[in-house]
Amino acid sequence: MTGRFITLEGMDGAGKSTHISNIIQILQAQGHEVISTREPGGTALGEKLRELLLHENMHPETETLLMFAARREHIDRVISPALVRGTYVLSDRFTDATYAYQCGAKGVPASKIQLLEQWVQSDIQPDITLLFDVPVEVSLNRLATARSPDKFERENAEFFTRIRHAYLQRAIENPARFRVIDANKPLEEVKKSVEDIILSI
Repeated sequence: MTGRFITLEGMDGAGKSTHISNIIQILQAQGHEVISTREPGGTALGEKLRELLLHENMHPETETLLMFAARREHIDRVISPALVRGTYVLSDRFTDATYAYQCGAKGVPASKIQLLEQWVQSDIQPDITLLFDVPVEVSLNRLATARSPDKFERENAEFFTRIRHAYLQRAIENPARFRVIDANKPLEEVKKSVEDIILSI
């Protein structure tokens, strides 16, 4: 048996996390076993690295290496075993986020991320990626009313503009995998779009 690997991507404030529980319910209603996880994180070690990554200032390449260290554990302990069991894995972020944040926004060369991706992931890639896209000003407005921000969420509009551009470029380069969702629409319309995509898998 082989499960399916679904990732959710988007800028901070795009609202992707709002839809996780609904996606789980849809898949379970179809008879699938589902696990929900996140990056950085997903394992005991990954969650410790998450705290460093979200709150400690560091060189962008150090950040990238720590992201992939957490990802290696995540794949080995959570993602791969679940897929082998035939389980659906739903992850809040994966490697596309590294291309968006560390490459697109912080300038780490894509070639270095590609090498790490090949080394750490081998043949592990999402089957489908839902990209929740909103204008930068919408993202920033949502973050302004959210919980205490982490270091990424405190960045300026130019930073988020680079992230959005990098995500949309990833979607253009990987059209078979990406589904771009206009997350600026009313919540019920976004929810319906997500449901249609999941039911089409």
